[in-house]
Amino acid sequence: MSTSYSLREIVSRLGGDVLGMDDVHISRVASLANAQAGQISFLTDSKYRSMLATTKASAVILTPENRDITSLPRIVTDNPYAYFAKVSDLLNPQPQYEAGVNQGASIAPSATVPASCTIMAHAVIGANVVLGERVVVHPGCVIGEGVEVGADSVLHANVTLYHHCVIGERCSIFSGSVIGGDGFGYAPDNGRWVKIPQVGRVVIENDVDIGANTTIDRGAIDDTIIHEGCKIDNLVQIGHNCRIGAHSVIAGCVGIAGSAVLGKHCRIGGAAMILGHLEIADGVTVSPGSMITRSLTKTDTYTALMPFQSHDEWLRTAAGIRRLGELAERVKQLEKQLSSLQAPDAQHDK
Repeated sequence: MSTSYSLREIVSRLGGDVLGMDDVHISRVASLANAQAGQISFLTDSKYRSMLATTKASAVILTPENRDITSLPRIVTDNPYAYFAKVSDLLNPQPQYEAGVNQGASIAPSATVPASCTIMAHAVIGANVVLGERVVVHPGCVIGEGVEVGADSVLHANVTLYHHCVIGERCSIFSGSVIGGDGFGYAPDNGRWVKIPQVGRVVIENDVDIGANTTIDRGAIDDTIIHEGCKIDNLVQIGHNCRIGAHSVIAGCVGIAGSAVLGKHCRIGGAAMILGHLEIADGVTVSPGSMITRSLTKTDTYTALMPFQSHDEWLRTAAGIRRLGELAERVKQLEKQLSSLQAPDAQHDK
């Protein structure tokens, strides 16, 4: 049976003000375009404002500035998007897990697994692992020797945690992620590559979410650290010895090379690349697809993109870019010539 709350009950739990009928019941969230009776939507962008006239939603979530633009029952709050997320969480509670260890799991005798934990089939928990209360380990997870996982964290199917990594409380690590694999470290030696032992750890602080198939490499010497509250999307690669500042968000397919340091509250768009050993200031936004090749010391939005073109147009643009150095030199020479021609005229005027 689906969960349903009246608008009055929703604001009693989440705050905000109700305008219009407060006894309207809501069972789902939806977009303005697709909402039906019994569903609630939200508006933050003015370009969707016209949809309020045709939406079939039973209620909407609006800012105080927009409180009077519709007669629909509405919840008024300063941040409709965040409020919408909280309503969705209220209507779609997280699954409740039954504590216990499946008989198909393999747990080392020296591991600490509280009775409140849920360990599912085919999970492997190594020696000296310490799990906090109510940790959930889904099927196929492998937790290496000496790993620590904080209370209320969830490891979804087939997550791998390499030896001695530390996971904080209330973290969610989604399927296929690998935490603590070796960093990419090799030293040249007479035409061959010698592997550098990766002896650091990965330390993930509290309230971090890590998407499916993301990889975070262990440190070469010091630890790779993901600070509290970070949200990392699917298919992200974070190299060894990186530090990701608290409450930063990283979208899918981002690559961050070794020893890069991101500040707090950074936003990294999808498929962006950040080279190694760079420092990124607090609050920086990197646009999707950008290549960051130098440290960013000032809070701002940074973009490094080639405009989308047909292939033939792109070839012509690329050819022009290759000639920029030559053109700049020619302009410099022309400026010198122009200056020398103007000099006699200036003397004559005197």
